[in-house]
Amino acid sequence: MPKLVLLRHGESQWNLENRFTGWVDVPLSPKGEQEAKAAGQKLAETKFDRAYTSVLKRAIDTLAIVLNVIGQSDIPIENDKALNERLYGELQGLNKAETAQKYGEQQVKIWRRSYDIRPPGGESLKDTAERVLPYWERNIRPHLLAGKNILIAAHGNSLRALVMQLDQLSQAEVLELNIPTGAPLLYEFDKAGNVINHRYL
Repeated sequence: MPKLVLLRHGESQWNLENRFTGWVDVPLSPKGEQEAKAAGQKLAETKFDRAYTSVLKRAIDTLAIVLNVIGQSDIPIENDKALNERLYGELQGLNKAETAQKYGEQQVKIWRRSYDIRPPGGESLKDTAERVLPYWERNIRPHLLAGKNILIAAHGNSLRALVMQLDQLSQAEVLELNIPTGAPLLYEFDKAGNVINHRYL
């Protein structure tokens, strides 16, 4: 029964500072490093065959910490920008509270939580899904169908796009979905690639 673990990176420095991060390559905070270590301890009993991550440091470092904790640093790892966080465009680097004061809380909520409305110069969740899901179908799912255990270390919105597909969520349902930092989300599949169950570890 193949397993898939989705892991949002540990807290980043800009998560800590309440900033829109997007594709800006910020490091993990000290708390984020601890979250990654704790995630590794929760995954100590799982043997992975392959791992995938974005090209952003906070996800790459989270994956490296986890694999070091579980003693599996030698497995094949694929980095791809398809798994990057949603691009926040002109909002990147801005404090979320200050942005709400500038544009209004309602407008910022629309940018953050609507499915297909883009922030200025950025991506919607729909845009993010349109790069994550083809990559999933082409590069990752075939390994699950072959019985391999997979670990993906990525970002809040790229993982939301994938969970929307796996859990068959509606556009309205995915908007309420929040994936916490550093919390491994385990999916188990049958031989046909259907989800049997999923839970946070």
